Amino acid sequence: MLKVGIAGIGTMGTTHLDAYGKIKGAKVVAVADLFEDRREGRTLVAGNVKGQSQGGTDFASFRKYAEAMEMIADPDIDIIDICLPTPLHARYATAALKAGKHVLTEKPFALNAREAQTLAKAAAKSDKLLMCAMCMRFWPAWAWLKQAIDKQTYGRVLAAHFRRVTSHPGRSFYLDGDACGGAILDLHIHDTDFVQHCFGKPKAVFSRGYSRPTNAIDHVLTHYLYDDVPLVTAEGGWAMTPGFGFQMQFTVNFERATAVFDNGAPEPLQLVRNGKSTPVKVKPGMGYQHEIAYFVDCVRTGRRPEVVDPAGAARSVAIVEAEVRSIRSGRPEKV
Repeated sequence: MLKVGIAGIGTMGTTHLDAYGKIKGAKVVAVADLFEDRREGRTLVAGNVKGQSQGGTDFASFRKYAEAMEMIADPDIDIIDICLPTPLHARYATAALKAGKHVLTEKPFALNAREAQTLAKAAAKSDKLLMCAMCMRFWPAWAWLKQAIDKQTYGRVLAAHFRRVTSHPGRSFYLDGDACGGAILDLHIHDTDFVQHCFGKPKAVFSRGYSRPTNAIDHVLTHYLYDDVPLVTAEGGWAMTPGFGFQMQFTVNFERATAVFDNGAPEPLQLVRNGKSTPVKVKPGMGYQHEIAYFVDCVRTGRRPEVVDPAGAARSVAIVEAEVRSIRSGRPEKV
């Protein structure tokens, strides 16, 4: 049984804690958080996806640390799961690797591309495993789409559009653009990462966006430029009016069909072809559980994660930085 310590018991830490309770082969034995109410399980920080951060776990048996570095030093832990604020990802992931732990770290991989690339190099030199929790690569409908693209089940992709928009989460960390990176790094990176997962690194990006309410980019629309795919775009942001809700969508037009996903629809994934729209059944569960189960299996079998490798996670941060440059310059920017 692999023993897990979770660093940071906010929205994502609680979400990961929920997931471990459904996974065989791993058990959470320790938690770390500066806030006593969180590490004692008395406070639940809700997420924006239905079914996320449900809580209800009994914290009585956990070893509890205020400082995550002390948990990293615990010799009885095999995996450190990092759900700390973004500026701490690279520092704590590097420390955990040096301490001989396997590491799962929340997205984004790091606050900037330089830190992300340094972390990826550290992972390549380590005999321990490191994976970034890019959950959309494991989200059932997205995994179905990736397979359809790779196999050209419905022909080549002519156009792909991804959309992820919501109201601002309101908590103080997310109001500091220097700390969270704005919606472009904290939220939109999900779709930037999935774009490069499906189509590879773009030649360049052409983006438009604005800041509201942080000093970073909080709403963006990007055209990813490829030689072999005519049109790939993604919109993301948290600048919508309070009460707007959370919308997660894609529309992908193949040569012989159109795939549509809308998280708010009764049947979220639809395939339109031969004059009719048909619901597509995919495996149950959210990406969080599937990504963690995958990482646990990688640790158990000793194989390096391929679905999300550290170099790919670092590349997603670099693409987002190119998007920011494009917004500032008003022209396409190379990645």
